[in-house]
Amino acid sequence: CTPAIFAAPAVTFYKDIEPLLQSRCQSCHRPGEIGPMPLMNYQQVRPWAAAIKEAVLSKKMPPWFADGRAHQQYNDDPSLTGAELATIENWVASGAPEGNLKDAPAPRRFVGGWNIGTPDVVVEMPQPYAVPASGTVEYTYIIIPSGFTKDTWVTAAEIRPGTPASMHHAILFTRTPGSKWLRSYPAGVPFVPAPRPGQKVRSSDADRTVEGSLADEWLVGYAPGQRPWPLPKDTAYLVKAGSDFVLQLHYTPSGKASSDRTRIGLVLSKERPAHRALVAGVANGTFAIPPGDSNHQVEGSSTFASNVKVLAASPHMHLRGRAMLLESVDAEGARQGVFDVPRYDFNWQQMYSLSKPLTMTKGSKLEMKAWFDNSRNNPNNPDPTATVHWGDQTYEEMALAVLIIQIDTDQDLEAIFERPQPAPVSVRAAKE
Repeated sequence: CTPAIFAAPAVTFYKDIEPLLQSRCQSCHRPGEIGPMPLMNYQQVRPWAAAIKEAVLSKKMPPWFADGRAHQQYNDDPSLTGAELATIENWVASGAPEGNLKDAPAPRRFVGGWNIGTPDVVVEMPQPYAVPASGTVEYTYIIIPSGFTKDTWVTAAEIRPGTPASMHHAILFTRTPGSKWLRSYPAGVPFVPAPRPGQKVRSSDADRTVEGSLADEWLVGYAPGQRPWPLPKDTAYLVKAGSDFVLQLHYTPSGKASSDRTRIGLVLSKERPAHRALVAGVANGTFAIPPGDSNHQVEGSSTFASNVKVLAASPHMHLRGRAMLLESVDAEGARQGVFDVPRYDFNWQQMYSLSKPLTMTKGSKLEMKAWFDNSRNNPNNPDPTATVHWGDQTYEEMALAVLIIQIDTDQDLEAIFERPQPAPVSVRAAKE
């Protein structure tokens, strides 16, 4: 037998497991976050040891859906290595020992619940919003003056809903002083925008790019399982002097009436950055998914009219979403993967931050392919007998790849794409 002096050292919680939980799990598994149970100390973790082993070995946790076939490396990949998986497996097999407290790492600190550190500015809904227990809540907007008297650069932003269980998503936009977008509505009061002439409902973006422009931009978004979007140190979002914030809220009743008061934290740059960040997208808003179709494909593309860099990208679909592929295509037709998500999960809206920004030259394009399962075999399908179109609600669908791109600070936003990118229009809007 092997002498004891040569035996492998025992795997313990404090020495081996807690560091993994801090780096991979605690951002979600802590009080007030999306994780169903906190994993902050041994007493909280021990009852879940066997379940943790099963979740990590099956690759259910940590959640990560980008496949290596895109041949990209990402900054925020939480996947466990083979050695780390073996460590967890050995710990559970040996009875999940606690070990010596002296081996414990320093506790991971979260500043007031924020993942971005201490915000310089916190934007908050003026009043709580009452979310009903049931029914459909249309997209709701609140205009909040920024109070910025000079051009302000934002290096990090985070949305924290007051009631995550009822929040489908939230987006904070900026509205420039000269924009006509939603100008007829008062500040500080929740409202559902009235449709434009010829429509009975608005598009999902409240016709932002129709009434306004790309300068009325998407600043930060929230969706279940989504972490704050990182930016390089020399890059920031611009909020022009005198701008308003426009907060878009999409609530999904959870069966219990609730009250939400969402907050947004902003970290500001002390100086003008070298580059500007802009949120854009590749979408198809005209699809029709047939009833019962288990693998319906939808395609979309955007062509660039100037040189930009893609910093990060995220797939967005609803409950029928099955998979999405995003590729760049240069002027000569050469392809490169941005992300390949063969197993999409609506509960984890992930932004894939590229380790090396992807340069897109004038004339190159991004092509998106999305697949949907509208069959009875999809347990999440709200109605397999329906023909499904683009729409705001979870029982409808979207085919959208969200992008964070990097441009020059003085670049004309209207000259980024070859032609204006129309906001998708729901079939309800088109038909009614």
